[in-house]
Amino acid sequence: MKERQSPECATCPAHNVANLEKLGVDMTSLDFVLALAGNPNTGKSTVFNALTGLRQHTGNWPGKTVTRAEGSFSYGGKRYKIVDLPGTYSLLSTSTDEEVARDFILFGQPDVTVIVVDVSRLERNLNLTLQVLEITDRAVVCLNLIDEAERHHLKIDERQLSRELGVPVVPTNARQGDGIQALLKAISEVASGSFVCKPHRIASGSKELMGAVQRLSNSLKAKFPGLHNVRWVALRLLEGDARIIDAVKTGELAKLGRNEFQQIEN
Repeated sequence: MKERQSPECATCPAHNVANLEKLGVDMTSLDFVLALAGNPNTGKSTVFNALTGLRQHTGNWPGKTVTRAEGSFSYGGKRYKIVDLPGTYSLLSTSTDEEVARDFILFGQPDVTVIVVDVSRLERNLNLTLQVLEITDRAVVCLNLIDEAERHHLKIDERQLSRELGVPVVPTNARQGDGIQALLKAISEVASGSFVCKPHRIASGSKELMGAVQRLSNSLKAKFPGLHNVRWVALRLLEGDARIIDAVKTGELAKLGRNEFQQIEN
């Protein structure tokens, strides 16, 4: 049996077991859950296949017609579930795909969100990356299609990018399996807490907007102590996001501010 962990446990799994069950994800006999996010046509499915091999299956998200692929793998003595989120260009919840991806990252609280980007179109892909980093502080950026970048004489300084984003950045060519072991290592380090991410958060905006965000953030901190993405929640409330408004009214956000771990079978 896995014991109930205290909120102060930095190396404990971050995932929300109850919410994952609502989302149709069974964590029995598994240690960590990963979300795989990215724009369409970034090679996300190839990364998924490289990590899971044949240990995968497909179905639909509960109450949705959106297809979901799940897989599993073992690394460093730990067992991982990986959920392939719909390919999206944003997480603003303006489509069913965006809603599914956003809600899984926010309410499922995966131990790691792996953001797959096309390194040859890095600037375009960073829009989604920065949105993911507003929601979660547990992420790894997978710079996929590095072979395409080299073909176009593009060179990315992944160490500098990692420093600027505040999360591990790993170059890969998933079609050939290049970089997959380094990606697994980065996933393990973030999942276990041995690498503590300090994600970049955009702080730009008008003086009036920032003032409103700060006032609302203070109220949210008082009502939901420990909520780690307060600023993002405040922005979504100001934009009238119905799902987030409902989560505030029902108190659902309170469960996201603690690392409560239900007892589950090992």
